[in-house]
Amino acid sequence: MTLRLHDTRAQQLRDFVPIDPSNVTMYVCGPTVQSGPHIGHVRAALSFDLLRRWLQRRFGRVTFVRNVTDIDDKVLDNATDGEPWWALAYRIEQEFSQAYAAVGILSPTCEPRATGFIPQMQELIAQLIERGHAYPAADGSGDVYFDVRSWPAYGELTRQSVDAMEAAVDADPRGKRNPQDFALWKAAKPGEQADAAWDSPWGSGRPGWHIECSAMAKRYLGAEFDIHGGGLDLRFPHHENELAQSTAAGDGFARYWVHNGLVTVGGQKMAKSLGNFTLASDVLDEHDPLVVRYALAAAHYRSSLDLSESSWTEAEAALGRIRSFLERAQHLPEQNDIARAQHEAQADARGTLLSSHAADLDGAATASIPGSFADAMDGDLGVPQALAVVHDTVRRGNRAMDDDDAAGAERALNEATAMLDVLGLNPLDPQWRRADDSTTASALDGLVQTMISQRAQARADKDWAAADRIRDAIAAAGIILEDTSDGTHWSIDG
Repeated sequence: MTLRLHDTRAQQLRDFVPIDPSNVTMYVCGPTVQSGPHIGHVRAALSFDLLRRWLQRRFGRVTFVRNVTDIDDKVLDNATDGEPWWALAYRIEQEFSQAYAAVGILSPTCEPRATGFIPQMQELIAQLIERGHAYPAADGSGDVYFDVRSWPAYGELTRQSVDAMEAAVDADPRGKRNPQDFALWKAAKPGEQADAAWDSPWGSGRPGWHIECSAMAKRYLGAEFDIHGGGLDLRFPHHENELAQSTAAGDGFARYWVHNGLVTVGGQKMAKSLGNFTLASDVLDEHDPLVVRYALAAAHYRSSLDLSESSWTEAEAALGRIRSFLERAQHLPEQNDIARAQHEAQADARGTLLSSHAADLDGAATASIPGSFADAMDGDLGVPQALAVVHDTVRRGNRAMDDDDAAGAERALNEATAMLDVLGLNPLDPQWRRADDSTTASALDGLVQTMISQRAQARADKDWAAADRIRDAIAAAGIILEDTSDGTHWSIDG
């Protein structure tokens, strides 16, 4: 099956055909680092992490660029005498990186900061002026604007006419030809931090928001690349303006536009400006990061996601069922040890790649992925349907073990592991192991093994009452015992 993605510009599903099948190119708008991330930011980044992982599985290499907007009105507004704007931006950038890493989001191939690309932005602005699509403000302020009426295709991404659009509010309107014209360069204003301005042919100032992404995407991915991603709320004006200025400058820019749905609260977009946000750090303090990843991934990436306490409860229960199967399957007969050793070696190799920020998941799991899982992922990244296949496989594997069907259980184990690895949801992956997990697990295993030995001795002595008491005590602690031909094994009841 061909991978199909919903393209916002076309407003329909399209077969995905990369420019270079050996290297998919992808640009995603990253954070404006004026304050810490809320859970909606994490959901957005996770949506494109899942897409990236599937693209890597399908095509091999993905060059993934995610920017950081570290100069912006909001960043300057939140700076203080004790923390200048550039220090604030760096501190908040680290908070975003930590939140992303906590839920297993892969590091980008490159993560450029806007302040590192001022010359490229000025060059692009000069091209637009030369082509007649931009102009310095007539009032001599030093502002530079994109002339939306000079570009007939303006509005094509969101299917709007210029006359129906609201006025752009990103600069003082007095120097504009049209209210909808947007700022490419913003002149320095009295009272602003002196180090938040750069020299330019039009006067001292800083770039407008929209020009940043056009310049950085071109620098790393070229004049035309495969996928541009971002949140649904970025379609207008940000992505509309990016598309206009880049194509007006003569670049092909993005061939596919992919947008994720928003996290909502009572049906309203979660946003810092509305004050209805939940900080990612608070969520991660209260819930296992893997549970958070599962809950955020379980809804289709284009859908709105209204989170509640039940979202975390349901995700934890689903992961418990998966974990119980994987742990139970670790005790398959000895002939399966080789397959498990191979998977552990692959997991170690994957960990090495992740730590070097060059993960290639195409070889992360050599086991065959079920066709129904691949079909779901190829159908506009249908993660909910793909998770249904995972759970079907877990149920099939449990039935196989109940029936002493070692081959069927091993097949289910390998398939489930391969699918979970692609989604970044394998509970047994070392990345989800907390610092105290190994010590706790070792202590628990020692206690349970002691009780199992005591139960075995009681049964050997035909002291059935004592054996039953030990069994009941173990069960009361939420632990399942399974007596097999090669001994008694235990797992936690998920």
